[in-house]
Parts: sequence; structure tokens; C-alpha cells
Amino acid sequence: MTKKGNSSESSVSWREFGDNNSEALERPVQELPPNQQNIRIQATRSGRKGKTVTIITGFQAKPETLEKLLKQLKTQCGTGGTLKENEIEIQGEHKQKLLEILIKLGYKAKISGG
Repeated sequence: MTKKGNSSESSVSWREFGDNNSEALERPVQELPPNQQNIRIQATRSGRKGKTVTIITGFQAKPETLEKLLKQLKTQCGTGGTLKENEIEIQGEHKQKLLEILIKLGYKAKISGG
């Protein structure tokens, strides 16, 4: 007889797709054309030790598309940046410049916040 309390296995007796990290359980990302996406641009300092970052949200695109866009935006702003959970973060205050770039690329973009 084995002790049930010390078992590291889950209590699931049958699972169709394997472990919980299975790609089969992920929802597909619907990629919309740029002119159908409502993009918001805002600058913030919260939680960043006083350093300003410009956050671009509202993307409905695949990660590969966002990586290409991130690289292009970082190059044109001459600064660093990252991609976090379908949001692009660019170091520094670049709201106006990013707005102009995204509009030229065909996105419906707006500056939000103060």
C-alpha cells in the first residue's frame, strides 16, 4: 500500500493531451491587419525605479510579427526595448515618435494617458 499524501502525481486519472504545458491547449492568436488593430501608446515609470518606458498595447498579432516590429521600433528610436505578453516596451519617452511610425505602418494608434 502506498501513502496518497506524499504522492507528487496529480489526481487526474486520464488526460487526452498530456501535460498542462501542451501546445494543444493554447488558443491560436488571430492576426489582424494593422488597420484593424487599435493600438495604445503610453509612457510610464511605475515599478521601473524612476526610469521612463513607453508601452505599446492592443496588438493582435503573432509573436514573430511583434518581434519584427519591436526590432524596427528600437532601431528607429535608437534605444532598447522588449516584448512582454503582447506588449512592446521601448526604453525612454518616445510617444510621439512611435505614434508617427505606427501610423506610417498602417496601424490605428493613439496616445493614451497623460
